[in-house]
Amino acid sequence: MSTKYIKIVEEIKNQLTNGILVAGSKLPSVRQLSETFSCSKNTVIKAYSELEKEHLVYAIPQSGYYIVNEFALSAEDPTIVDFLSAGPDNHLIPYLEFQHCLNQAIEMYKKDIFTYSDHQGFYSLRTEIVKNLQDSQVFTEPDRVVIVSGSQQAIHLLTALPFPNGKKNILIEQPTYFGMIESLQIHQVSAFGIELSMNGIDLDRLEYIFKHNDIKFFYIIPRFHNPLGHSYTNNEKKKIVELANKYDVYIVEDDFLGELDRNKKSDPLFSYDTSGRVIYIQSFSKVFLPGLRIAGVVLPKIMMNDFLRYKFSSDFNSSVLSQGALEIYLKSGMYKSHLKKIKEVYFHKMQLLKRACEELLPHGTHYTQPDSGFYLSIYLPENVSAKRLALLLSEKLILIDDADRMFLTNYKKDNLIRLCISQVQDHQIKWGVKMIAETITLLSNKRNYYYSLL
Repeated sequence: MSTKYIKIVEEIKNQLTNGILVAGSKLPSVRQLSETFSCSKNTVIKAYSELEKEHLVYAIPQSGYYIVNEFALSAEDPTIVDFLSAGPDNHLIPYLEFQHCLNQAIEMYKKDIFTYSDHQGFYSLRTEIVKNLQDSQVFTEPDRVVIVSGSQQAIHLLTALPFPNGKKNILIEQPTYFGMIESLQIHQVSAFGIELSMNGIDLDRLEYIFKHNDIKFFYIIPRFHNPLGHSYTNNEKKKIVELANKYDVYIVEDDFLGELDRNKKSDPLFSYDTSGRVIYIQSFSKVFLPGLRIAGVVLPKIMMNDFLRYKFSSDFNSSVLSQGALEIYLKSGMYKSHLKKIKEVYFHKMQLLKRACEELLPHGTHYTQPDSGFYLSIYLPENVSAKRLALLLSEKLILIDDADRMFLTNYKKDNLIRLCISQVQDHQIKWGVKMIAETITLLSNKRNYYYSLL
């Protein structure tokens, strides 16, 4: 998607929000907008089509485009503001393009769809994934890639899997992705936590844990962390890999949002690994299609047989149809075009969210500063319960996530809420943060009043 395409869409939305455009207003002609934004008519038509999909405008043949009579873009939008859901923006899912790939896959793989296939995954898909990973500075070969049914399956299998270092414990950031914590609980694996904050992790503390706590692997989300949105610097990533090599620790790098990184100089931990200790997971769920349930795992050769044995006991092989369709989508170049489009959209949303937090959040709160990605977290005052805040906001149709489940049971929990921008629309963000800020103030004042009576 071109930058001008985004600008046209956002300009019209801003005019709606600010009351410049009202229900029934006729929009500028395609020719007028193409001259205003110095772009092609096709770019304008594409922008109008996107606004039609969002039910903000409608077209009348031979007349032009108009604002719908029931648009809900006022500052006090009565619809749900969903800061909770973490799937990709529904408006960005390439339904038609991928439907075409599915149809092609049915024709190409009709003899394979209803039979067992290679439980390592289609070799042709693994080849395309290897090519795609090169853009993320992950250089490997198809024989080291396993196709799994989503990154959660990879995490689940690795948690249970014996590792070549013979160690038993797992280290995770605190807080972290709750799916990892659930896998630890299900497999009853002993785990340690290391605090992750807006300033990163304490590398001296990390070295101490690696040295003294029999760590099998360190599970890390290096870019656009869930739930904090934090990204490590290249120097930090390089040091972490050095420590892992020094103390015989493996690293499981869950880089599920890494492809949203606009910093071309930001490299994964895998790129610093010279001894085969980093296991790299690439998911196609969060940035593409959640229901596809396909991810790729790059493994050290020494672990391949054990991993495949555990996967075989789990589901034998991932969906043949999904694999075939994804292979076609990657090979066509459509995936790269899709990434180019969504990078700008999510970056823009995150800037809106940070700006709203800066303007509206009350004294005593702090928030993380992600460059892009899906997640931003807010640290609440001690006298405001995250659970109570989430409950009150849900009654106002503002959905947020209390981060309690993202901590180990025996670990000191931060008083934290997570906001996800993937499902909210631009015009909802400031209103949603305004409601969050007002509710935080309400709870804080009530608690202060209660203590003043004691």
